[in-house]
Amino acid sequence: MLKIGLLGAGRIAGVHATAISAHAGSTLVAVSDYFPENAQKLAAEYGAEARTTDEIIADPSIDAVLIATSTDTHSDLIEAATAAGKAVLCEKPVDLSLERARTCLANSAPTGQPVMIGFNRRFDPNFGAMKAALDAGEIGKAELLSITSFDPAPPPIAYVKVSGGLFRDMMIHDFDMANFMMDEAPVSVMATASCIVDPEIGAAGDVDTAVVTLTYADGRIAVISNSRRAVYGYDQRVELLGSEGLLQAQNMLENTVVKSTTNGVTGAKPTYFFLERYMPAYAAEWGAFVDALTNGADIPVTLSDGIDALAMAEAATQSAQTGMPVKLGDV
Repeated sequence: MLKIGLLGAGRIAGVHATAISAHAGSTLVAVSDYFPENAQKLAAEYGAEARTTDEIIADPSIDAVLIATSTDTHSDLIEAATAAGKAVLCEKPVDLSLERARTCLANSAPTGQPVMIGFNRRFDPNFGAMKAALDAGEIGKAELLSITSFDPAPPPIAYVKVSGGLFRDMMIHDFDMANFMMDEAPVSVMATASCIVDPEIGAAGDVDTAVVTLTYADGRIAVISNSRRAVYGYDQRVELLGSEGLLQAQNMLENTVVKSTTNGVTGAKPTYFFLERYMPAYAAEWGAFVDALTNGADIPVTLSDGIDALAMAEAATQSAQTGMPVKLGDV
């Protein structure tokens, strides 16, 4: 039974606490947070102990930590935890700074401790089935990938100001999904972005609407579309055209009822947000981490994968600012 320390006690930490506690191979023993009262509340819900981050990292009886703190702390905590002999699952992104993320890899790799980055969408059953069909050759060679990711409403401005921007905070999931589907990173990134949803987002120095085109060495193309507002719900779709067919993963709906009358045919909206849409993926993600630690399976999403996605976010940011494509190798 793996003993787990949870660093962070916010909304996403609560999701992870559920996954840790529900798995037969792990138990949540300690929680920390910048606000001790938050750690105490979450720890009490799961029969764990509220402790400081330093205490959790220093405790030799704790096998692994899950990092769900603010992004600007991720690299420091990965380094501290691996140096203390602990395995790590860290929420995305690795860092706001690509240079700092690369330094984190250089510092943590010699410890030999496994580090997994929390790109939970790889573990969504639908996207996983799509990838399995592609790998089995069911649509031939992948040629054109389209990823749509629209949030139902913009986040609070206070969050926008510390998020690192749409490309590092939101689209980074889609960059990793593109790498997952295409089995490699692109050679070129071209971004077009604007602020048309909320002027306050623009005033904070960010964008809320963006389209990015990824070009691969062999000519394959991926197109990612993001918006901070889709009034009908959380829109999450992936489509992949291959040489011998097409794969599509559609939205998860609030229900499967379809009403057909003389007025037309109507159905339910997509689920409202990521907690409803991706709970099974978070559970499967944690299961893969436990499997890697207990059975010697490979870490499915490595620190290097996290750095690749962050490099693509950096390239997209530069491209949106200059209006020119950016070669990933130049970032």
